[in-house]
Amino acid sequence: MNTMNIGINENDRIEIAEGLKKLLADSYTLYLQTHNFHWNVTGPQFRELHLMFEEHYTELSTAVDEIAERIRTLGVAAPGTYKAFAEYSAIQEVDGVPKAKEMVSILTEGHEQVVRTARNVLAVAQEAADESTAALVSDRMRIHEKTAWMLRALAG
Repeated sequence: MNTMNIGINENDRIEIAEGLKKLLADSYTLYLQTHNFHWNVTGPQFRELHLMFEEHYTELSTAVDEIAERIRTLGVAAPGTYKAFAEYSAIQEVDGVPKAKEMVSILTEGHEQVVRTARNVLAVAQEAADESTAALVSDRMRIHEKTAWMLRALAG
């Protein structure tokens, strides 16, 4: 195998990738929750929430691929199993089907958790002068901050 030399030392690449694994796991768990809620939402806001959740999980689907590919670009294997995601994610699984208002609350917290996880990765990437990871993570933060704001506004 060829030695990797992209201007980031191996220890930094591994540390950044470990942070990205957490971001990937949080993002994938949030994707699953959002897709589940899209399928199962009911009530007076059904149409609005059903369509919004679809927009959110579609965006998250693209995001998890980009995060996983960045991990691979850094020379580290990306996690890809439920077991691995459960170990890395700070977002807890939801049992049953909550009411629509609770779904909004759960997803708001999920997006805020992704932002917190992203902030941690961003600091490590910036310290290592890894602008590619920093740009990806910064973009993810902006999207999740805006989504959390919109969900909070919806909740009243």
